[in-house]
Amino acid sequence: MNIHEYQSKAILKSYGVNVPKGFPAFTVEEAVKAAEELNSPVTVVKAQIHAGGRGKAGGVKLAKSVEEVRGYAAELLGKTLVTHQTGPEGKKVGRLLIEEGSKIKKEYYLSFVIDRQTARVVMMGSEEGGMEIEKVAAEMPDKIIKEYIDPAVGLAAFQASRMAYKMNFPAAAIRKVTKLMGCLYNAFVGKDCSLAEINPLVVTAEDDVVALDAKLNFDDSALFRHPDVEELRDETEEDPKERRAAQAGLNYVNLGGDVACMVNGAGLAMATVDIIKHYGGEPANFLDVGGDSSPEKIAEAFQIMLDGGQAKGIFVNIFGGINRCDLVAQGIIEAAKIISTDGKSIPVPVVVRLEGTNVELGRQILKDSPIKNVIMAPTMEGGAEQIVKLVKEAEKA
Repeated sequence: MNIHEYQSKAILKSYGVNVPKGFPAFTVEEAVKAAEELNSPVTVVKAQIHAGGRGKAGGVKLAKSVEEVRGYAAELLGKTLVTHQTGPEGKKVGRLLIEEGSKIKKEYYLSFVIDRQTARVVMMGSEEGGMEIEKVAAEMPDKIIKEYIDPAVGLAAFQASRMAYKMNFPAAAIRKVTKLMGCLYNAFVGKDCSLAEINPLVVTAEDDVVALDAKLNFDDSALFRHPDVEELRDETEEDPKERRAAQAGLNYVNLGGDVACMVNGAGLAMATVDIIKHYGGEPANFLDVGGDSSPEKIAEAFQIMLDGGQAKGIFVNIFGGINRCDLVAQGIIEAAKIISTDGKSIPVPVVVRLEGTNVELGRQILKDSPIKNVIMAPTMEGGAEQIVKLVKEAEKA
């Protein structure tokens, strides 16, 4: 789960991280009131969307008067920002952060993430702050510094000091930044984050160390421990299909293509997406139905995939272990009953590859059903190739 910058800063502030004074604003008048209360020589007006690259897209403005704040707020609220992370459709701005300006002397990058290879938290830092960290990693990999943290010990003082010196912080800021690193680590662990990122982390003209921007992502599986974080969810920023899938116990990610995939198991789902690309198709989604699929759950998955007309074909790729192939087959039949008026058709071609528990029964159920447009595939490779071919033929027709 993601939250907005101003929400991330409020959480970090509660853990002792130094952040600029600011207020969220949902209307122009709220923005003006916030600016008047800040009474800062420079006021920053920042669009709040779940995407990076806002500055380059015109979503961050510097105002030198309350009237300029009013103008920028009116310009940004309701505007659709298109950044490298939003895709061409962009995201509509529904709220702002009105913040006091800072006298920036130098910008840095700092984050904590999970390294799954070492099963540890890793602190990453760079003196090339303010840039896209992916670009820094690609063009200047020597500028990315890492410290791996033993979960039984936590962030050690010597690790924070070593990171601060390697990032070339000025001597006057070393103690301040090492303290901030400890606070950020405590927030990362305390809130079950999957990412805690400050970019840029700045040293000001007064040698203060300030989190000028902040991004926190949370482990969805741990949200039951943090109802306060769950309350910060902004559903307008989330894909409606992904939200609906989560409510149904499905793992769904929209990938933007037109070949929908329904698979059980994350590894098999990723392999299915890859093989569709291999045969020249564009995956519409990543959809893992899990290991306990009922016919109702399968039917709901079909409805989500077909919603909005994005999918031009569906590839069902099931390797049944705990999951039973006969229940998957019954779910496809249930989906046809719900989706079509006659209960016997699905509006796009469906290629089904079943293997594993009760596979013969599952295949027989589909063979005996009156549903049109359902084709059985003996192999994963053959099924992927066939659905891509059918979708391309439909596009030409």
